[in-house]
Amino acid sequence: MSASDSPEFTLVGAADAAVAALPDRELIIIGDRRYTYGQVAERSKRLAAYLHSRGLGAHTERDGLAGHEVGQDLLGIYAYNGNEYVESLLGSFRARVAPFNVNYRYVKSELQYLLADAGATALIYHAVFAPRVAEIRAELPDLRVLIQIADDSGNPLLDGAVDYETVIAETAPEPLPVQPSPDDLYVLYTGGTTGMPKGVLWRQHDIYMAGCGGRDVNSGVAVASYDEVRERAAANPGVKLMLLPPLMHGAAQWAVLTALTSGQTIVFSPVVDRIDGAEIVRAIEREKAAIVVVVGDAMARPLLAAVKSKVADVSSLVALANGGAVLSPTIKQQWIDALPGLAVLDGVGSSETGTQLSHVSAAGFVSTGTFTAGLDTRVVSEDLGSVLEAGHDGIGWLAKRKFTPLGYKGDPVKTAATFPVIDGVRFVLPGDRARHLESGSIELLGRDAVTINSGGEKIFAEEVEIAISSHPSVADVLVVGRPSERWGQEVVAVVELVEGASAEPDELVNHAAESVARYKLPKAVVFRPAIQRSPAGKADYRWAREQAVATD
Repeated sequence: MSASDSPEFTLVGAADAAVAALPDRELIIIGDRRYTYGQVAERSKRLAAYLHSRGLGAHTERDGLAGHEVGQDLLGIYAYNGNEYVESLLGSFRARVAPFNVNYRYVKSELQYLLADAGATALIYHAVFAPRVAEIRAELPDLRVLIQIADDSGNPLLDGAVDYETVIAETAPEPLPVQPSPDDLYVLYTGGTTGMPKGVLWRQHDIYMAGCGGRDVNSGVAVASYDEVRERAAANPGVKLMLLPPLMHGAAQWAVLTALTSGQTIVFSPVVDRIDGAEIVRAIEREKAAIVVVVGDAMARPLLAAVKSKVADVSSLVALANGGAVLSPTIKQQWIDALPGLAVLDGVGSSETGTQLSHVSAAGFVSTGTFTAGLDTRVVSEDLGSVLEAGHDGIGWLAKRKFTPLGYKGDPVKTAATFPVIDGVRFVLPGDRARHLESGSIELLGRDAVTINSGGEKIFAEEVEIAISSHPSVADVLVVGRPSERWGQEVVAVVELVEGASAEPDELVNHAAESVARYKLPKAVVFRPAIQRSPAGKADYRWAREQAVATD
């Protein structure tokens, strides 16, 4: 249990408090499909009853387990954005089943690894993915419950699978003989773009406080009761949130759960498998969305192009919210120029921390790299021996205390390394290097996993990426290190050019030299037709290294 004496919450309990206040308010809009708070709650109860009827649930209570152990059945959600994804989260929580995210871009071997690592006993998936599930199911003997969401693919039900809508229609939403606990798990798998994906195990109360609206990250003020959740939801005028990242991305799930427990309405693009700028801006105009959520330049650039084309009126937008990847100053400024009065909100967090840092850019004040620290954000020393004071010398590790995960599923060694105890306090280290500035702000330098050590100097990939991406011919860029006899590692930029544009390597290097020191500049530039990223817009540095090494 948490050390706090305050009341503890479940995610589904907080959701139901909002449902009680707003049963008839629209919660999810996707094209011409519209679902109210009450309808989503009802459908999730039917799904929960079905899962319970199949023997799924909690088998060992949390107090009998170590941080890296699981006592609940795990259910993978292998689906595009839509009401089904949200219902699957809530239905799993109600049945005391732990849902987890499945990357729908994974190939056979990656999907098999993920489901085996999770020990998944159930899977909810769109029919378009049925052939991939069929390829691996014989190698996953524990996977015994398959629920298939019909779509335009026309793929028939797999043997032994049941149709999602049939489950909803034919299962009565009877009260279950189980009571969700704040100790029940919320499981989030990391993206695996710098290593193998890992299952992060959160208590529901802790993730509600850390990333889903239960607690203000800056002030520390938390909701005190379900009655307060209900009152806050009722007071919300119905702000509409246009959510672009796929729900397989943690930040997107947190945005949905925050919206759900605070009275907002979520708008999904009707085109679910790619960023279709024209469709998105039309949806913004149609629904009068106030906030649009993106992940870095990879999403913000094509959407900005659609905004500038004026195919739809997006004057309802008051904020662009970004998280999960860098939104460069150049793109921020272009958004603000295109929509005067727009605020650009940067949130920084990770699968292991929840929301941790924030920054607001507006006309006349645009920056990237320096953030307001959340109440429990700290920077700890290189040797993990102490917490560094503001204004310290050198570089430390970004860290967070309070409301942190239990650990990594099945991995006590990695759990101990990522969640060290310093001066008697348990911290989580998401892997970022940082400085705690004298002003109290945090200068975020970048992920240690993609830091390049060239000639004895540490070079942070994101800093060089921002310098290169500001060139008008650059559509996207990833910066990596490759082996070098002279330098140990040398900096290489993998670049995607704007369609129809051209640029020479020296031109891009000289442009970057206006922003970063010469020792940080790329020794080579590799051009590719497109930069490979996850569906959530996150950088795939493994792919980028392959491109850099292949051209050595």
